[in-house]
Amino acid sequence: MSDFADLVAKAITPSMDRAEREKVYGVVRQAVLRLQEREALPVEDPRIALQRHLVEETIRDVEADIARHEAMRKLEAALAAQTAAHAGQGGSRR
Repeated sequence: MSDFADLVAKAITPSMDRAEREKVYGVVRQAVLRLQEREALPVEDPRIALQRHLVEETIRDVEADIARHEAMRKLEAALAAQTAAHAGQGGSRR
């Protein structure tokens, strides 16, 4: 399933807004449903539930990665601003 997760992660970028990411996730969900239809498994087959669970888990993992990326970006920006402000204060004391 890691290849699948990599594929989903490559289709998503942190610069996308939530609506854009949801469109990609919708395509992923539809693709999985089509694959399940081709396999012609009975609805009660546990593999169907497992596949759907793995898709949703992958989407949650990608969303968590995006959230971590955004948090780190904001922290780095705040640190840069704080460092610049501190450097500006130190130079004006003399």
